Formats: sequence, C-alpha cells, structure tokens
Amino acid sequence: MNDQSHQPEKLRLDKWLWAARFFKTRSLAKAAIDGGKVHLAGQRVKVSKEISVGDTLQIRQGWDEKVVLVKALSSQRRGAPQAQLLYEETPQSSAKREAEAAARKAAGGMIDRPAHRPSKKQRQQIHRFKNFSE
Repeated sequence: MNDQSHQPEKLRLDKWLWAARFFKTRSLAKAAIDGGKVHLAGQRVKVSKEISVGDTLQIRQGWDEKVVLVKALSSQRRGAPQAQLLYEETPQSSAKREAEAAARKAAGGMIDRPAHRPSKKQRQQIHRFKNFSE
C-alpha cells in the first residue's frame, strides 16, 4: 500500500500550504492560518482542517491576496514546477493582484524622497529648529 502515485483524499491545510510552496515552513503556514490570513470557502479555518480536491482557498501574503482552487493533494514538498500543479489561481484573482501591484507602483512615484541624507551640520540645524519650537 506504499504506492508513490497514491494521493490522499484529504490532507491537513498547513501541510498542503507548505507542500504547495506558499510558505517556507509548516510553522509559518500555521501562523498564517491562526492569524486569519487563510480562508476556506470564505470561512476562517483551523490548522488541522482537512482539505480536498476542488476546495477554494483565499491566501493573503503581504500585499497580495490569492484565490486558488485545489487541483491535487501532496504531503511532500517538491520543486516549484511540481508545486504549481497542486493549485490553480482564478483569473479574477490574478487580474486583481496585477491591478493592485500596478496601482502600488504608480503611487510609489508620488512619494518625494530626499536625494541624500542630511549632513552633520544640517542635522544640527534640524535639531535646533525642532527644540526651538517647543
């Protein structure tokens, strides 16, 4: 019964997220689930929740939120090409992520950043000005 091609019918959520390479470790996957960053069919779930093929997951990582459909289960972490076969991101999700990334990139140009750090003399002047106004 120890057949390599045999796939489990259900698998723990944290183990699948780790195997699908959404998180580097299972403990990071557990922390994300506990923090409410992973939803199954729109509902918050526990780490030990068992998922099956066809389930829809919402995964928030940093600025990005992905909606993925579970296509296959694997309890072993493999290379990125094999991990990408475990899920499929919905077209709406990828379009939304790309639009938000473009908006963030466009907004980043509006922030005025100084060309260089203040010199020692300029820092002293800044401190004197701030202390003078108090």
